[in-house]
Amino acid sequence: MEMSVDILIKGLDFPEGPAFDSKGNLWFVELKGGNLCQWADGVLKRFPTDGEPNGVAIDGNDHIWFCDAGQNAIRTYCPDSDSFETVENQIENRPLFRPNDLTFDVNGNLLFTCPGDSRTEPTGYVCALKMDGTVRKIAESLYFPNGLAFAPEGKTLIIAETYMHRLWKGTWDVQGFRLGNFEPWMVVGGPTGPDGMAFDVEGNLYVAIFGKQCIKKISPLGEIVKEIPLSGKNPTNCAFQGTSLFVTEAEVGQIMRLATPYLGLPLFSK
Repeated sequence: MEMSVDILIKGLDFPEGPAFDSKGNLWFVELKGGNLCQWADGVLKRFPTDGEPNGVAIDGNDHIWFCDAGQNAIRTYCPDSDSFETVENQIENRPLFRPNDLTFDVNGNLLFTCPGDSRTEPTGYVCALKMDGTVRKIAESLYFPNGLAFAPEGKTLIIAETYMHRLWKGTWDVQGFRLGNFEPWMVVGGPTGPDGMAFDVEGNLYVAIFGKQCIKKISPLGEIVKEIPLSGKNPTNCAFQGTSLFVTEAEVGQIMRLATPYLGLPLFSK
């Protein structure tokens, strides 16, 4: 079945990190524009961050959590008070290394990637931030760790290693706060590589392939079952609302909506 593609927004400055709040409003960022953005009832609002915002996750209070590569920090935005807050900006007494994407686990802990400038050297790493404020590296020595997502059961974690064109798989131990059995899972191709991703309820993974002009749909068994063509060559991330997959794309600066056969997997929140 072919998936229809609708373009919702154009003229954005490197959009990334789509996510939906409890009211159904779409939030995303303009990485190069420095804005956190809300799309509600067809109206676009921009909130300047004074940084380089990237991935977005939304907690149970509709606070917007985002990675800020410019400020080397994990930050939040509260829509009710129109205020920003820095939650974390260090690991092992050093600044976070340009954090990129983030997601909550089943207990409300926050996992996030820090690729830094690891395109040619394996200096990227992945962190976990406990609800009590403890922060720990859970994976290291990666070439640009990027998007990440939990499979439906909430234990299997998939992480994109963009510049090696592959996905890693690991088992997240919520109680032990460790990532076990972490190993390369599958090669998904380039020319740049996998970026953000989202699961549906059947366990299929939808991966934005930056530079390839497509979303790749991957089965739970690790088979690429479909390439979904897009209108721009640089998709950066994707997120579900119902059976619609929303894709941010950076070449043209647009957000697209794709009709899919399955419901998107509800995300965990703090």
